[in-house]
Amino acid sequence: MADPTLAEMGKNLKEAMKMLESSQRRTEEENEKKPLSEDIPGPLQGSGQDMVSVLQLVQNLMHGDEDEEPQSTRIQNIGEQGHMALLGHSLGAYISTLDKERLRKLTTRILSDTTLWLCRIFRYENGCAYFHEEEREGLAKICRLAIHSRYEDFVVDGFNVLYNKKPVVYLSAAARPGLGQYLCNQLGLPFPCLCRVPCNTMFGSQHQMDVAFLEKLIKDDIERGRLPLLLVANAGTAAVGHTDKIGRLKELCEQYGIWLHVEGVNLATLALGYVSSSVLAATKCDSMTLTPGPWLGLPAVPAVTLYKHDDPALTLVAGLTSNKPSDKLRALPLWLSLQYLGLDGIVERIKHACQLSQRLQENLKKVNNIKILVEDALSSPVVVFRFSQELPSSDTVSKAVPAPSVAPSAIGRERQSCDALNRWLGEQLKQLVPASGLTVMDLEVEGMCVRFSPLMTAAVLGTRGEDVDELVTCIQSKLPVLTCTLQLREEFKQEVEGTAGLLYVDDPNWPGIGVVRYEHANDDKSSLKSDPEGEKIHAGLLKKLNELESDLTFKMGPEYKSMKSCIYIGMASDDIDISELVETIAVTAREIEENSRLLENMTEAVQKGIQEAQSQLQKANEERLLEEGVLRQIPLVGSVLNWFSPVQTSQKGRTFNLTAGSLESTEHTYVYKVQGTGVTPPPTPSGFHSKPRLPGQKPFKRSLRGSDAMSETSSVSHIEDLEKVEHLSIGPEQSSPEAPSPEQPPGDPCAQVSQTEVLQNKTQHPADDHPQVEEPESLR
Repeated sequence: MADPTLAEMGKNLKEAMKMLESSQRRTEEENEKKPLSEDIPGPLQGSGQDMVSVLQLVQNLMHGDEDEEPQSTRIQNIGEQGHMALLGHSLGAYISTLDKERLRKLTTRILSDTTLWLCRIFRYENGCAYFHEEEREGLAKICRLAIHSRYEDFVVDGFNVLYNKKPVVYLSAAARPGLGQYLCNQLGLPFPCLCRVPCNTMFGSQHQMDVAFLEKLIKDDIERGRLPLLLVANAGTAAVGHTDKIGRLKELCEQYGIWLHVEGVNLATLALGYVSSSVLAATKCDSMTLTPGPWLGLPAVPAVTLYKHDDPALTLVAGLTSNKPSDKLRALPLWLSLQYLGLDGIVERIKHACQLSQRLQENLKKVNNIKILVEDALSSPVVVFRFSQELPSSDTVSKAVPAPSVAPSAIGRERQSCDALNRWLGEQLKQLVPASGLTVMDLEVEGMCVRFSPLMTAAVLGTRGEDVDELVTCIQSKLPVLTCTLQLREEFKQEVEGTAGLLYVDDPNWPGIGVVRYEHANDDKSSLKSDPEGEKIHAGLLKKLNELESDLTFKMGPEYKSMKSCIYIGMASDDIDISELVETIAVTAREIEENSRLLENMTEAVQKGIQEAQSQLQKANEERLLEEGVLRQIPLVGSVLNWFSPVQTSQKGRTFNLTAGSLESTEHTYVYKVQGTGVTPPPTPSGFHSKPRLPGQKPFKRSLRGSDAMSETSSVSHIEDLEKVEHLSIGPEQSSPEAPSPEQPPGDPCAQVSQTEVLQNKTQHPADDHPQVEEPESLR
């Protein structure tokens, strides 16, 4: 019969998880709040909080405040096996309350069972296990064990023994970042004790350790009086998942007495029925680190370091074993989860992740312009790919790496440009297929790449085969955008450099078509500081470009290595007319600048006109006083004189003609009761006229006329529609088939004959073979 306390604990945990996973929150009632003391925090006052209130507080802290932006759900795909792992932590606290003898027996049983199961599952016979929260902690304990094993007097003399014969720890250049520094900090060793072994440069994978060079380094260290202590090999590098030649490394370590430690994601494949020879060799190493938590989708379970050593005293001194029950209880969550999953469930999860990677590899091989960085398509559970710079029209034998004859600066710009495109591709795929668990990383040789590691993410995110198919579909949909953008970049650069007033900004980190800046009249080209006038022009230009509703995206930001504003043009999804795009940008920016100057000039002219009008009106008032005389200005006398002899005066004022920029008298307005026309304003320049487009065609699209891709049936209708658009855009003045006579200009209204007058002329003169006005073509 089950313990009632354990059953109640499991029930409470299940209810608590339901409450924490729920997105609903209980609103707090402000009226029931009690006055809080200034010394004691609110939750600690009174008789305490109930369990529901405490869990509600935890839920609010997990999901954040209501005014914050919604974040992604923290707990994802926990499942029953995840609940079992979380229950292990609660059980560990409950078990620790037992008496010492029963606690010792229980913890010993849990530790021995978990160690035996892991050694059998991952083919590591007769091994011991150390459970730790930090993944790198196990390696630090192993290094301490190796030091105690090779330096017999280390316990007594300490660092003096290491000083006389310095230990050397060998790490691969493809090891995880910060691993060597962590080991030195934990062990108190200086950084010269680390030796970084380069990867292959001529033969084999560029992410595998160079065994021949490692042997040369070992011999050099022995000649210098150093002690080769430990070698860290990779069964699946942190970046691309490549496996070192562990078999040859084991032989080399046995020859020179070096401890061999192996870590990597490919160690999970040891649980499968078929294992590659390179990974299978890891079962002969001295120690290995496993991370079953992400492999099996188990939250809050420890990492495990399996090792082989015969001296229990040294393992106790190194910290790999402990007599404390709390240390042994670290294996409890994993002990429960392994029993819940069973051997079939463990193998099924690892096998599913490997099948997902193989499925993606097979599909990506059929996609053009995608380069896969994979060591072995049958055994590697990590897929790393990138968009290659090769265009469809290029030779298939050509490589994406530039030739040595190209200038280094050009190679660097090409590398940065390709990295920007791959970074954009990775970010787009992460948003479109979040269940894939993709990561974007920067490799030293290949550059920016996209990594798919289902062993680390599939069990947590619940990745399925349909998600992989959707990922491939998204990649295929984004390839035309990348290829089209890459083709239009050079054309855009040439068009901008050939257009007056525009400056091409070479920003290699921008993945779009390019970056352009408009140089106004007062632009200081030598200065790198921000330009307020330029920011105003570019802000107006950005607004005008976004109002066109084209397929392109426009953004404004600071110039690369400068603070001046620029216009960033995004990715192109279709064939874009670059000349029309550049011309639109130049003309629109020029119009914005001219309008800004016109407004400033108009303001100055109006101010000057007001001052001049005031002076003229004052002068006219003085002249009126001299003309009328002084007597008329006296109130009573002036009224009598004006009654006997009225003065004929006209109201005079001043008007300001904005077009001519001059003052005019208002006498004409008061006499004829109409406002004077003044000088006829010149016609406003229309600026840039967009090219005629078909109905529904968006701006900056190339015309279909002359395209070989058009069918015979559709080309006629498209060309007729285009001719109609051009005919309507020309205007009625130019559509007349008969040229205007020299006596009558084209804009004279007398030259325009209505349809009724034409019909009347034909009726009155039926025998006239040469009518003066020809019937318009539209009436025939």
